[in-house]
Order: sequence, then structure tokens, then C-alpha cells
Amino acid sequence: MKNKFSLALVALIILALSLPVFVFAQGSAGTSTTGKSAPATSGPNRRPRVRTPDTATAAVKQDFTEALSVIQEHYIDGNKLDFNSVYKSSIIGMLRSLDPHSNYFDKEEFEEMKTDQRSEYFGIGASIQNFSIGDQMETYVSATFKDAPAERAGLRFGDRINEVDGVSMHGKTSAEVRDKIRGPRDTHVKLNITRAATGKTDLVEIVRAAVPQPSVPDAYMIRAGVGYIDMTRGFNYDTYEGLQNALEFLHGRGMTSLVLDLRSNPGGFLEQAIRVADTFLPAGELILTQKGRNGANDHTYTATNRDPDRTPLVILVNEFTASASEIVAGAMQDHDRALIVGQTSFGKGLVQSIIPLPEGAGLTLTSAKYYTPSGRLIQRDYSDGGFYNYIYRGGTLRDNNGTKPNGPASHTDTGRPVYGGGGITPDEQVKPATATTPQLRLRDPIFFFARELANGRVPGFDKYKVDRPIEFGHDLEANDFPITEAVFAAFKDYVARDANWKVFTPQLDRSRSFIETQLRFSLATAAYGTVSALQVVTREDPQVAKAVEVVPRARDLARAAMRARMAQP
Repeated sequence: MKNKFSLALVALIILALSLPVFVFAQGSAGTSTTGKSAPATSGPNRRPRVRTPDTATAAVKQDFTEALSVIQEHYIDGNKLDFNSVYKSSIIGMLRSLDPHSNYFDKEEFEEMKTDQRSEYFGIGASIQNFSIGDQMETYVSATFKDAPAERAGLRFGDRINEVDGVSMHGKTSAEVRDKIRGPRDTHVKLNITRAATGKTDLVEIVRAAVPQPSVPDAYMIRAGVGYIDMTRGFNYDTYEGLQNALEFLHGRGMTSLVLDLRSNPGGFLEQAIRVADTFLPAGELILTQKGRNGANDHTYTATNRDPDRTPLVILVNEFTASASEIVAGAMQDHDRALIVGQTSFGKGLVQSIIPLPEGAGLTLTSAKYYTPSGRLIQRDYSDGGFYNYIYRGGTLRDNNGTKPNGPASHTDTGRPVYGGGGITPDEQVKPATATTPQLRLRDPIFFFARELANGRVPGFDKYKVDRPIEFGHDLEANDFPITEAVFAAFKDYVARDANWKVFTPQLDRSRSFIETQLRFSLATAAYGTVSALQVVTREDPQVAKAVEVVPRARDLARAAMRARMAQP
């Protein structure tokens, strides 16, 4: 049955996709598809084709079926083929020949994608991570989410997950453990837990539920008068609403300028990107031009907001800022409404349509290209067909350093040059904070020392003990878990006394700043949850620091653009 279903699915997708491709090939080659072809001679026992199919779709289907038959007959494990995997890889390969972003999702993957777009998932609501002592890797709870089943069940920072539904998790990756814990809403999962506080083993039964994952998880005052909004998770159904709530909250705190963080935002719904841009642009300003095939899917989007938010704006982007987030950054840059800080963004100027398929599968199929208000197509080039080069090296339209597009020049409202062909180039290029390989090796002793501190097992540091439920929504203050000289000295002693980690002792002083930040982050996670703990890292981020520094320039730029628009006839 799986064989028949998968073959039917391949035929359906070929029918949907191959006609335009083959008509284009016909026109450019100037040939007919009705002439006979010579039989192929390569391959074991290939059967000669007795007739040429009447359509290109039938030809592809026949070739596919024949190739599969040869594989079944001659491949060493042909009698053990997983047909769904074979057909899935065939479909993905077909789509990859079109462009890097058209994709196929089986039923499970398609459901997961739709769940992500709803900004929720079904599970217990806990962050889990792998940490190791010596060669033994285990999975630990780092935090629970507000009102989630894991919080109600009493899971805490540092609890170790030993088993899920009776299956050992020792040595498993956190992704494997996560997949085992997740499941349909209202179903039960049993966790065997070693409590961080007591060392005792408990069996905890939890009922899975919908766990919110808001696309705007946090907003706070990062400096006096300077608001910060975390919009790094994607453009989902709740993005615009989350932005409005964040702006209202920050204006209530006296915000006079704003840093909007779009770093590593992979994009999402076009409609949400339009509404986010509309928040900051006055009515009538162009946001986006979309161009489809032969006029299909052509559309122009303009702002309709007669009372836009005029707060001076700095937007953070990096090499993983893509798609819908680039729409926002590009519109703000072209209209000089915001100053862009960070690294050149990914460069995805293609629009995908989501197409459900039978049996719960689905496609994302490129249906249009989009252009920023100045006319830039920011899509990085993929004509060489190299997927690795496309993803990791910026395509072929970047400069030698991979930092600046070499596409055609356009101009912003005040006449500044901007370039297409490979993402949004920041007005201020700033490298991110990075950790060295030796520093990354310290994450295990940092976690376990923080676990000891949080559970009151380090003498003389009782005020670091976290013996209360997570205080969600906390705005981090300077006196929250300061890493003093005494704390750092205690960490050094902890590392030196453990045979697994004492080899790291010589590098501790050199990595002091990194250790202090990560220790404070771990303790803040235990007390306030992951979202609030990220404030520890954000407040020390060089790209964020530059964004705060250039706020006056962003204000001057926006004013100059407004004067330029008013001067137009």
C-alpha cells in the first residue's frame, strides 16, 4: 500500500510541476517531444522503450518507475527498500532542481511546520540540554515554561531525565529525548527523573498540552530610554500582535528609541511582515513589490497606517536573517526609517506558496519574487546549482569577503546607495561575539557548578540558591546573581578538584569574561527562565551595544527622510 501511495504522490507532483518546466525547455530548444528516442544502453538489463509516451509527464513517470524497478532488482539491499524514503528523496531532488527553497514535507514534517507557524507545540513545556561528565552524556532540564505541564509537575533546573516511558535516555541527544517527550495533546508521558535538589529518583507522569512559543518572547528597557524587542523566532500568526503589545509596554516605560532584533529570524508569513513594516511607515509608503509568473501573483503592498509609530529605530540583522525579516529590514532601510546594524542578511527574495497534498503531506513552492521599495531583488544567486555554496557562501553575488552584495545599485529616500543580489547590507557592520573551541568545552563544568550553586551546595553562597518556582517575566537587574571575585574563585576550585575538568584549569583566567557571562546566564535561567536569562547575554552583546550607540544617527536619518518626502511635489 505504501508503494502504491508513494508512486501516486510522485505522479501527482510531477503533473503539477513538470508541465511549465517542460514547455519552457521545448520553447528554448525548438524541438518536439513526439520524435522517437534511441534506447539507452547503460545500466543492467535496461528494457528498451517500446514507444515514446505522448506527454512529458508520462515519460518522467515511466523513467521513474523503470529506475525503481532496476534498483529493486539489482541493488544489494533492494529487497529492503524503504519506499517512502526513496520517493521522498526523489521529490526533494526534483524540487531542488527548481530552486533551493521549494521543498516537500511528509505528513509528520508538514504538521510540525504548521505547528511552528501557530507559535506552539504539543509537549510538556521544558527546555532540555545535553551535558557530560567524562564520557557520559545525559539530558538535563534547564528551564520550564510559564503555566506549562512541566512547571505544574515541579520540574526544575538541573533535573536529569533518565527514562521516557520506560526507555533509557542515557547517552541520547537532547533532540532524541525531545522527540520522545513530545506527542499528541492530552496524551500521557512518564519521565524517570533524578532531582537536582535532592538526588532522589522520581517517576513523574505528565499530560501533554499545547505549549505557547510566542514569536515576540521578550521586550525590556536595555538602557535608559532605549527599548529592546526580541523578534528572533520567525514571523508567525502572532507576530504583529506581539509587536503591538511590546510597543505598548515599552512606551509605558518611557521608551524614546527602539532596538528591534531580527537576528537569526528565518522569516515566515508575508502578511505578518507587511503588518510589522506598516507599524513604522506612514500611509502610502511602498513596502514591497511582488512579481509572479506571467503576471500571476503580482502585487504591490503599501503602508496604510495613518498614525505610525515614529520612535527612532535601529534594526539588528545577521547572516541568518532571512525572507520576511528581510522584507521588514529592507523597507525600513530603503525609506531611511531605521538604521541597520550587524552583518549582511541571508538574501532570500523568493515567496513560497504552501500547498497541501494527499495523506497530510505538503509542498512549499516558489510562486513569486519580491522587491524592496527601492527596486532591489535581494535574492542571492543560485544559478550555479551548488546548494552548499548557496547556503554557506552567500551565492555568487557577494564580494570576496561575503559581506556585501554585488548586485545592481538602488537608492534610499535620501539618496544613499543600496545594493541587490545578496541580502540587506547593514549601515553599520559589526561582528558578533563568538566563543572559542576551548571556551565551548567549559560549558559542562559551568553548568554543573551553576547546578551546585542553585541548589545551595556551595558553602558561603546561600544567596545564589534558587529554592522557589521560576519568576517569569523578570527584568534583569545588576544585583541579580553577580559573579564576584569569590564566585569565580569557587568555580576555579571546583574545576581543579574534579578529575574530568582539571585539565581546563590553565585556561580559566583567559576565559574569565566568558565564564562569568555563562555562569550568570545559567543561574538566571534557574531563577527566571530562559527568556529572561537571555537578557544576560543581550546586555553584553557587541552588536546590541553598537545599536544603542547609533540611536542618535537613526533619529537624524528618519528626520532627513521625512523632510525629503515633504519636499517632493
